[in-house]
Amino acid sequence: MYWPVGVPRVYAAATNGALTLSDDNEGPTATGDGLNAAKIEIENIDEAPTDDDGGNVDETNTQECISNGSGSRTVTPSPRPKSISSRRSSSYAAAVKDNGDIIGLRVSRTGHMFATITIATLTIWQTRPTAILASVIRSKHSLDTYGPNVSLLLRPDSAIFVVQTSFGYLITYSLATDPNARVYRTQYANGINGHIRRQSVGRAYGRGTSERLPGAGEGGGVHEVSLRFRMVIRVDAGIGQALALDEELVVATRKPAAVQCIRWTPDSTGNQTSTELLSRMAWINKKAGVVNMVHDRPMNLSTWVLDDGKAYAVQRLSVARQDPSAPKKLFRGFCFHTPEKEDEFAIKAAINARFSLITIGSIDGTIYVYSAKDYSGNIILSHKLSLSVSLSSSGRITFLNYSPDGYCLFAGFEKGWMTWSVYGKPGGGSFASDASITRQNDEGWLGGVRDGAWLGGGTEILLIGQNDDRLWVLEMARSAVAGCFSSANIARTMLVSNESLMVYRGYNLPDLTTISAEASLWHHVQIPASYLVNQWPSRCAVISPDGRYVAVAGRRGLAHYSVNSGRWKTFADATMEDEFVVRGGMCWYQHILIAAVEAGDRFEVRLYSRELALDNEFMLHVESLSAPAVLITPSGDDSLLIYTHENVVYHYIVSATADTVKLVLMGQIGFHGIVRATSRVRALSWILPDDQLYNGDPSQDVAVATVLFLVDGKLVMLQPSTLENGDSKYDMKVIAQNVEYYALMRDQPSFNLSPPESSLPPSPSINGASDDINRDHELRDSLWIFDGNGMRIWTDVRDALSPAAVEHKKELLPSISIPVDFYPLSILLDKGIFLGVEPELVQRRDVNFAVFRFAIRTHLFLPHIFRHHLAQHNSSAALYLAHHYHNLLYFPHALEILLHTVLDEEVDTQPSRSTALLPHVLSFLATFPQYLDILVQCTRKTEVRSWRTLFAYLPPPQELFEEAMQKGALKTAGGYMLVLHTFEELGESGEKLVRLLGRARQEGEWELCKELARFLVALDESGDMLREALRKVDLLDPRSEVEREGGSPADGYGNEGRVGLGISASSDDDGVSPRSAPRRNDQGGDGEDYFSVQ
Repeated sequence: MYWPVGVPRVYAAATNGALTLSDDNEGPTATGDGLNAAKIEIENIDEAPTDDDGGNVDETNTQECISNGSGSRTVTPSPRPKSISSRRSSSYAAAVKDNGDIIGLRVSRTGHMFATITIATLTIWQTRPTAILASVIRSKHSLDTYGPNVSLLLRPDSAIFVVQTSFGYLITYSLATDPNARVYRTQYANGINGHIRRQSVGRAYGRGTSERLPGAGEGGGVHEVSLRFRMVIRVDAGIGQALALDEELVVATRKPAAVQCIRWTPDSTGNQTSTELLSRMAWINKKAGVVNMVHDRPMNLSTWVLDDGKAYAVQRLSVARQDPSAPKKLFRGFCFHTPEKEDEFAIKAAINARFSLITIGSIDGTIYVYSAKDYSGNIILSHKLSLSVSLSSSGRITFLNYSPDGYCLFAGFEKGWMTWSVYGKPGGGSFASDASITRQNDEGWLGGVRDGAWLGGGTEILLIGQNDDRLWVLEMARSAVAGCFSSANIARTMLVSNESLMVYRGYNLPDLTTISAEASLWHHVQIPASYLVNQWPSRCAVISPDGRYVAVAGRRGLAHYSVNSGRWKTFADATMEDEFVVRGGMCWYQHILIAAVEAGDRFEVRLYSRELALDNEFMLHVESLSAPAVLITPSGDDSLLIYTHENVVYHYIVSATADTVKLVLMGQIGFHGIVRATSRVRALSWILPDDQLYNGDPSQDVAVATVLFLVDGKLVMLQPSTLENGDSKYDMKVIAQNVEYYALMRDQPSFNLSPPESSLPPSPSINGASDDINRDHELRDSLWIFDGNGMRIWTDVRDALSPAAVEHKKELLPSISIPVDFYPLSILLDKGIFLGVEPELVQRRDVNFAVFRFAIRTHLFLPHIFRHHLAQHNSSAALYLAHHYHNLLYFPHALEILLHTVLDEEVDTQPSRSTALLPHVLSFLATFPQYLDILVQCTRKTEVRSWRTLFAYLPPPQELFEEAMQKGALKTAGGYMLVLHTFEELGESGEKLVRLLGRARQEGEWELCKELARFLVALDESGDMLREALRKVDLLDPRSEVEREGGSPADGYGNEGRVGLGISASSDDDGVSPRSAPRRNDQGGDGEDYFSVQ
């Protein structure tokens, strides 16, 4: 998941000096576009301005697309228009300045550059450093002839840019780049030098000049490009939408409604265009036109949105697959979104290849997410996404865009924006912003966005506002799981941002510190500038199971860090760093970093020691692979699983001696015919029977292991079985759909199941545990998944792995569903909580910018598991689980949540006594010493109408009161006074109150005496009951009591206007009364609530 963080950087392009334009077409090479380059400079609001030279535009022959009357088009040279004399158009120059709002944005496939357009300009930008490489300002003649710019297209290889105009023209430009030429030289203000910085990034300076001070990704400098006019294509039928693909330009026309494919270069027969009318497509509505088109190259799939609100999944048909005798067909499609009313009409679309999803944005702002199962039209609705604000507050959807890894959806609206995780958990957004402050500070990125695109592999998102000439680059922090699916990354929360890491370090701290939201619990780590200067962005990061080490891999190479020492290690030799790229992930084994890499045409698994320098000479071991690794994952104490693109899982043992560490191959499993697309596998685990795990031969693990695959969003279990002839086969079970991540507790780091080192800060829950107990932990073999709505838990996956279960194809037991209102990042099993974060937008009137930050959130999962066991009539399992957590400081609160939740439900549903769960819950709670306190706390937080249901299964309140008195729990007994007054006559409850008041006086519980006196005043405003009670316990004259005791909490109070203990006779709003609950005392977890009652 992704979260916005910090303050966005802002960029804008402006003309430098007088703007002179010409629409001359002199000489025989003049064309009808008449384009001239203007001199441009960047106004970087966050950084120092940088000079810029505009790119040169070379003009070639203009071409037109002529209609032949049947909808098809041919491309032929157009007659050259007559030359027009040169003149300065000051009015036009002013118009260009006044209409400089950016209306279109496109990013190259590699992300190294992007382009923007206004109604009259095309600007090419470099991503890092952010600078303008070239710009074209169209002349007045060009605008009058072809119309203003409407939208921008970019061929995936960034070689051709296409500008669509309002008059139905496509103006194309070609871009050439010289990798060795540079057009900028960085200059710094007086008094600033890079001496200190150069010491830390000195190695990087060997690749360029020693005068510059590059930032992340800026080591290559600003490249020189040549932007040349190519041709103009006229489409007489009008342009509805267009797509720029690798081989062709796809244009949807209006009259007639058709789709035309224009090849960038003619084919072998000299043909360059082909057209198919929508009326001849049997799978589409005959009277509709295309209003939106998107294409995804990895899936080889397009999505068309028509003006009748329907959406289609479309594939381009190759000529080789078509029947020569049949009518020529260019496309095949299937309708998957059919609106039932106008508000559900589709207007925008996006494709997520990583999770095989197609997303549709509708008129009313609802987002429909569909799962594409195959190319035969099996596309089903997965889930819907809705805003918490109305359509009038959000406006229409302007764009949808998935992050490069598919984990985050960014949706832009006319009046704001919002992010969701891949399966629907809301993330950050701008709808909570204060509109008045936003307008005052002119922060267009909060008030609504027109378009946006991801940069830096998802570390940043580029936004353009509504009616704005600025570019906003917002930094995004993402979970390390998004870049490297590792059990350690799930167990220990780590966030990766643009140039830093944030590691949560509250795991081994005391209970109440762990669940606090203190910012000090985050350990911020700056990634070395010497590494990022040439290897930005960070693509993969992994933390060690013990949290001591972190490794990060960027564009090439890697670096690692020690949390304890605070020191990074990078390659001293830049050639070694550039030699390989991490593909397949990384993991830690103790202090050994294991990385799957691709070095040229070699595929290897390398082992680096944290104690040695990063150098090829000091590699501990290199294991060659026959194919690239899809992923690597540790399993158990010393096993390593490597899944390759050959569709084979290799099982290695990490063999460590005093002098060497190496990988030893134990076996392999082929999944040919089972897993169809290896690139779609996101995670892998396996489960070994206990006998094999503790006593078996590792070489036989592959024969008995049950394998878990996470393919797209589907978690699949493959169980081995033996046929009669002795061959092995795998039975497949789909455990869950829409899985964002899962955690198999058997593979989690040891801190989740055993106490940490004694040198760490003490915790009552830690000190009460033991290794033997944790080895038999109730949740040791549990499976946890997050599906975008909440966490689902299977307490023991071994139930489905027994021989009887395999023989009868037994499914997993029902899961426990736990809804959460934030994104959970890790499961702290020993603390009984989920840990996650949620973003916060901070706006202040004393500063002129807004900032995003995130806060720590926690959620107790114990009440949900207790309830599940009790509902299954398995109280022994609930008690066994409670045994592991009874030392938690907030354990009584967990029991209180359990009672409160069940009571609220049964008050509303009124089940019969035979089916009610409340009696089982009360019986379970009665086994704990905090039982009486929990009941009191629950009554204080529920309405009086719920008490009848609760006490229908409890002893009479008098008995509970007497039990509390016998145990000396006077404050708890005081809590039952309100219940006694509600259920009994005033006289009987008054007698018990006097007894309690007397006992409190004897034991010096003056605060309790004060509360009881306030309660009596609330019962009888005349004060007679209070005076009578004080007389009976010999407390009528407080001054005499002070003299006898030598002072008391009543000391210093005067008697004027007061009675008894010197307490005002008037009833306070927060006092104890039959209509308001008593204030909570300090027993039974009555302090601050750390978890909201669900």
